[in-house]
Amino acid sequence: MLDLTKLAGQLPEISQHLQREAKAAQQRLERAQILLDEIQGRQEEFTAQYEQWRDRLIFNAALPLEPIDTCITIPTPPAQHSVFATDGSQIAPSHHEIAYCYLINVGRVMLHYGQNLHPLLDSLPELFYKAEDLYIARQWGIRPEEWMGHRRTVSEAQMLADMAVRWVQPPGAHTDPNLALVDGSLTYWFLEALASEARDRLLPPILTAWDQLYQERIPLMGYLSAPRNSEAINFLRFPACPHPNPDCIRHCRGEESNGELEGGRWQNRLPCQVVDPLRDATLWAYVLQPGQRGALWRSSAPILNLYPEHLRVSFCYVHVGTEIARVEVPQWLAEDEDLFHQSLGILLAQVHKGYGYPVALAESHNQAVVRGGDRARFFALLEQQMIRAGLHNVGISYKETRKRGSIA
Repeated sequence: MLDLTKLAGQLPEISQHLQREAKAAQQRLERAQILLDEIQGRQEEFTAQYEQWRDRLIFNAALPLEPIDTCITIPTPPAQHSVFATDGSQIAPSHHEIAYCYLINVGRVMLHYGQNLHPLLDSLPELFYKAEDLYIARQWGIRPEEWMGHRRTVSEAQMLADMAVRWVQPPGAHTDPNLALVDGSLTYWFLEALASEARDRLLPPILTAWDQLYQERIPLMGYLSAPRNSEAINFLRFPACPHPNPDCIRHCRGEESNGELEGGRWQNRLPCQVVDPLRDATLWAYVLQPGQRGALWRSSAPILNLYPEHLRVSFCYVHVGTEIARVEVPQWLAEDEDLFHQSLGILLAQVHKGYGYPVALAESHNQAVVRGGDRARFFALLEQQMIRAGLHNVGISYKETRKRGSIA
């Protein structure tokens, strides 16, 4: 039980800390705006530096594909369009339950506007209980719970593509604008740390699903609410660099650290880290007006080297009215200006319909979520099946029994 009386004495310290940090953040923002102005007059020069010295950098910086001060008003969406979205949830494996298994539940949503058609809102559960499902990842040092999350990501991508492609292909022959939405990033950073054998089981099926969307020209967008990325901010390190060229390996190798906050100041920072730890969204909140998007950027995450060229990720920041959201798209969509802006219009309408968050993504989450009652009913059903199969001594561990029936 949380003792609020003891906690109350710590709250004044938090408020004082946040007040100091707000002042420091304002100073970082002012420095970032100065660097942004400097880039506007020399963007081609800094872009050339990026291309020439990118293999010598010790940080990941995105490359602007448009003028860095771009502010474009997003158009209104077409009257008739459809939106597809998936999201997943799971029941994690536990040795304290009656059986060691896990379940992935993927919520599917298909919403139609201006077409007098019924929506689709459902979920597809999948149960994993075989040894190859539970223990295969141990050879790569991956825990079953972690592997379950990776498998869920694959299932979400596959079901999204299957749902959208089935809708637009004959015999339906639906030609109205469409949009496929993903909750989160299209750049799977977590794959960088995995063994190649494990990565080869996860990434190819995702890319195959995305390629199916590409073949049908169905736009794909990843929506990140409250993003904490700093790829675009890192491009500001080029004008801040005090050296004649940004050769980090030669000038700064071994000097970079995450820094420590001492006396309200960040210590052990490189000369080019003058705005850290400022985030992209914080800067673009002062650049964009509601309903506008910023410049398109090409992500430089190393994992994208494994993506085919037309599926590599670009992104922009969008002022959706309630926040600055990061929107990621495959390269083929970023290169199709008309389709890209049409898709942004549909996305912005989804945010407005969802009161600050895309309604299709919110509903797919609601369809996928496994609540406590669902979990209890699932294991009750499993217990019945095990008893019918002639298994005896079916039950949970004593630890789980005590947790569920505390006498305190």
